[in-house]
Amino acid sequence: MKAKAWLSAVRLRTLPLSVSGILIGSGLAAMYGYSDQIIFLLALLSTLGLQIISNLANDYGDGIKGTDNEERIGPKRAYQTGALSRKELKTGILAAVIITLSFIGILLYQAFDGLPEYFILFTVLGVLAVWAAIRYTVGDSAYGYKGLGDIFVFSFFGLLSVLGSMFLFTKYLTLISVLPAISIGLLSTAVLNLNNLRDHNSDVRAGKNTLVVKLGILRAKQYHYLLLIGSLLCMTLFLVLSASQWHQALCLLAFIPLGLHLYKVTRVKEPQAFDPELKKVALSTFFMAVLFYLGFNIFL
Repeated sequence: MKAKAWLSAVRLRTLPLSVSGILIGSGLAAMYGYSDQIIFLLALLSTLGLQIISNLANDYGDGIKGTDNEERIGPKRAYQTGALSRKELKTGILAAVIITLSFIGILLYQAFDGLPEYFILFTVLGVLAVWAAIRYTVGDSAYGYKGLGDIFVFSFFGLLSVLGSMFLFTKYLTLISVLPAISIGLLSTAVLNLNNLRDHNSDVRAGKNTLVVKLGILRAKQYHYLLLIGSLLCMTLFLVLSASQWHQALCLLAFIPLGLHLYKVTRVKEPQAFDPELKKVALSTFFMAVLFYLGFNIFL
């Protein structure tokens, strides 16, 4: 039973989205002629670790604040249902932090052996990422309760994930690489926005002032349209400016289901109807990242 509870707390369905930035960053590195399977694997494991920390901390933070209650629409949380105690979740978070920091340390040693300035910089970024994963909902000053979640998701799942992973391989960045980083960041933010649209009513009652709570449902839906359209424009502009070949542009196929998703969002009237749309955007983002990675690694 405990194994099932931990799997629920880890939230397996969120993990594919978390590695999308690594796939894009690795694809960008390959475009410039850089590839290292060990760095790639360690980057994936580190990112998965950060997502698991975030999920466990979110379960814990929302649980002790009473945000998760019987009226919550989404999947039931481990603390909410009593499947895991406060002590067990704290122990799980600590274990995930130790394991993730270990992966990050090995990754940075592999990528920056002999480059201490980069090792120190990325160590700071890694620790900051762990802090951000925990502080989203944990603590009196949790930034997720102040409407700042979108900024952090865009920064960490988009800019830092894509550009940081690219730098692990190349040791430099290019201006054009910012475009796919923004594209992934916007899609990741769209997933968070859907989550907050779904939880709008319970968040209002719990005093969780997400951006959706501040904007209201109508404006939050309009904001959602801008996120997806902006992502499409950024990725398309990158493919044009980089003179990508047809097989590298196949990643744009992911925007077909995203377009259908947008149409459904325009027709949603009840918060619970946003829940199935979460998976569609997350999997479409992952699908785009996989096609991007394959286009620049296998078919280059």
